[in-house]
Amino acid sequence: MAPKGWTVHNPDGDHRVIVTKDLPGRRWLDILTAAGCRVEVCTSDDVLTVDEIAEHVGVACDGVIGQLTEDWNADLFGVLAAAGVTAYSNYAVGYNNVDVAGATAAGIPVGNTPGVLTETTAEMALALTFSAGRRVVEADRFMRGGAYHGWLPTMFMGKRFHGGTVGIVGAGRIGAAYGRMMVEGHKMNLVYFDLYPNETLERYIEEYSAFLVDRGEAPVTCSRTDTIEELLALSDIVSLHTVLDDSTHHLINAERLAAMKPDAILVNSSRGPIIDEAALVEHCRAFPLFTAGLDVFEDEPAMKPGLADLDNVVIVPHIASATYWTREGMATLAAANVAAILQGYPLWTGDDVLPFLSGDVPETAPSIVNAAELELH
Repeated sequence: MAPKGWTVHNPDGDHRVIVTKDLPGRRWLDILTAAGCRVEVCTSDDVLTVDEIAEHVGVACDGVIGQLTEDWNADLFGVLAAAGVTAYSNYAVGYNNVDVAGATAAGIPVGNTPGVLTETTAEMALALTFSAGRRVVEADRFMRGGAYHGWLPTMFMGKRFHGGTVGIVGAGRIGAAYGRMMVEGHKMNLVYFDLYPNETLERYIEEYSAFLVDRGEAPVTCSRTDTIEELLALSDIVSLHTVLDDSTHHLINAERLAAMKPDAILVNSSRGPIIDEAALVEHCRAFPLFTAGLDVFEDEPAMKPGLADLDNVVIVPHIASATYWTREGMATLAAANVAAILQGYPLWTGDDVLPFLSGDVPETAPSIVNAAELELH
């Protein structure tokens, strides 16, 4: 295989930092060069293997920014530690591709990029909901194929959202944002399944419901279910926003798909292996009124056989965070994590990360997921 190409910025910098993919915007690069970093950026679109990363790290390196498509395992963090790496940041809010325990054992802080994906990802989940429920992609193909010969009463009938029930699995920032969008926009009732109550979300919906009643409209409700099975049975739409770990792998399997309404909508903008994709293919074949919208896939970038052939599934290539503002913000946070650790700055204690996105960059690390274990302050 031909060697991967790399470009170098600020070649005389004192700290060697490698970035495994070119990142959008310029601010991230300015942050690293201002911190005295020599920045080496991989120009290939191919996913780097562990061996390729280790080879490029070599015997002397200070910091790394990696991607969610790469396997950052304990052995690789051992290589990083031996090369002198003292800062790693994942270019993502999630880090299921990172062996955090392995990084901690190697003494390497692991950064991530929270706080800039919330609304953007929730908006994509909303787009997938409507595309699946209203058969937008299927109808688009129909039009482009020249099959439309006039309006018909039964053509491409889909799902009505207004007044229905939306269920969210994982009521963190993104899940809660999606839930609010569906409730406020479409007067839907909300149920959620989470290990912990989201009292802020419940209070928000309660206050919105009071506003509706005051205007003479029907109230809306928000409640937390005791089991995921209860949520699936109640919901017209189910949107997945949970983390991926051993407890959520194949959380949605054949049995739980069977517990859903036969004309329900299932949306996943979280992580692919949360759904048993082969089971989803069989379920969608058996229930043609059931629809799904997927931004992520179990064996990404591959799809399980048959998935791409289904008209009742909308598929997009992991683009939930793909807005200019969000992707550039992620790059800024990843760079700020690495630059801060290399310069010995403390951890960020603010309520949000927006101060990092414009103006002078705070002299802190915005988000280090293993800070407590490494006793960083």
